[in-house]
Amino acid sequence: MTDTSPIGPPPPFDPELVPVLRSLARTMPPAVLPEMIPALREFMRAAAPTDDELRRDGAIDFTERRVPGPEGAPEISLLICRPTNSPGPRPAVYFTHGGGMILGDNRNLLGEMLDWVQHLGIVLVSVEYRLAPEHPFPAGLEDVHAGLRWTMAHADELGIDPGRLVVSGPSAGGGLTAGLTLLVRDLEGPAPVGQLLVCPMLDDRNDAPSAHQMAGVGAWDRTSNDTGWSALLGPRRGGPDVTAYAAPARAENLAGLPPLFIDVGSAETFRDEVVTYASRVWQAGGEAELHVWPGGFHGFDALAPDAELSQRARAARVKWLRRILHL
Repeated sequence: MTDTSPIGPPPPFDPELVPVLRSLARTMPPAVLPEMIPALREFMRAAAPTDDELRRDGAIDFTERRVPGPEGAPEISLLICRPTNSPGPRPAVYFTHGGGMILGDNRNLLGEMLDWVQHLGIVLVSVEYRLAPEHPFPAGLEDVHAGLRWTMAHADELGIDPGRLVVSGPSAGGGLTAGLTLLVRDLEGPAPVGQLLVCPMLDDRNDAPSAHQMAGVGAWDRTSNDTGWSALLGPRRGGPDVTAYAAPARAENLAGLPPLFIDVGSAETFRDEVVTYASRVWQAGGEAELHVWPGGFHGFDALAPDAELSQRARAARVKWLRRILHL
């Protein structure tokens, strides 16, 4: 049965988040256009943590490794962070950064993950991947896959327990992570023990009710989404020939995937595609934990980490990680 319910106005934002959203609009408006990409890349580079910030007053050791990329492609960079004086094997999170497929690097928006290193004792491996539009699909996914293969193959060297490795990412990184789990499943391993997707970017068709409802408001609206998906897929975007590895919402079969934690704000573009994805995992017989945070805009907890709603979201992720990694 087709849902013909009218689309109403945007849901209200959490009051504590409204001032943060207003401030964000001065540097990253809801609608990101292609000509804005160079300036936004520079802004995100400037916002990346310094070496001292990564070290957390000596609580964390980090290294940067150049490792083989996909066949015929450049090497990729892995940022590896681990608790100081904490011998392995340790549980790990393999992290893919966000940025709409067009922005960011493996140091961006790591605050929550550094908390996991410091307080949960995990090893963080943050992968850098080639960005669109200079490097359209499948370049980014191939980089992320190559980094995971290298990490699994060198688990002993890195002090990682390969049987306790979760793959994770927010936004575009969440979409790439979802595509990665589909790819690893179809290639028959080695498989992560779980996947943690934060407000993931899953559907190039960009036509869910929430995408229309949130147009022009919040963060990363429908126009921004067009910008990101068009950079990644070019004229194929929205057409019949897009693979599920690029847009995981296209997957015909979501069976056989690692246990899933997935969350999203109620007041953001990706809300409905995320809810649909979780529902389809359940329909396929899989395990999924879904949270829809009331009044959250896209990326709210990274941009307002001290807000009460952000604290609730982050606590839910920690609780899931503790369970899935046996911490």
